[in-house]
Amino acid sequence: MSKVEQETVRNLSEIVSPVVEAEGMELVDLQFQREQNGWVVRLFVDKSGGVNLDDCGALSTQIGHLLDVENVIPHSYTLEVSSPGVDRPLKKLEDFVRFKGKLIVIRLDQPIHGRKKWRGRIHDVRESMIELLPKNRGESVELPFSHIEKANLEFEWN
Repeated sequence: MSKVEQETVRNLSEIVSPVVEAEGMELVDLQFQREQNGWVVRLFVDKSGGVNLDDCGALSTQIGHLLDVENVIPHSYTLEVSSPGVDRPLKKLEDFVRFKGKLIVIRLDQPIHGRKKWRGRIHDVRESMIELLPKNRGESVELPFSHIEKANLEFEWN
């Protein structure tokens, strides 16, 4: 992502976060990228109990009007508002605390114990360390939050 795109994402986040929070939702992720059919602003939002189509529609209308007024993006774009889905990304330390006990997949920026990809349950979160109980391994492992490139919940079939 270019510096201009990064700055646009930062500006968009500052503008839309208060609206999302005022609606009792959380901004999980915000993407701004060029795709085959043009530029897309994609918001992933969540709330306790999950979001539904009406939530996304109402938020899309509010944010669409706000972005038109603020004129942050000087060219045409498509606005999408949706749920983060069952494989929700974990972006903040608070996300790991919230989903303690859940199965996740983590990709690190450097190997720990010879591995960059880990799959297991969040056992604990202390300061900036995620304690993970890996699948198929007896002992827990501590993974520094600062080395996490990507983390997602993993859907569990019951």
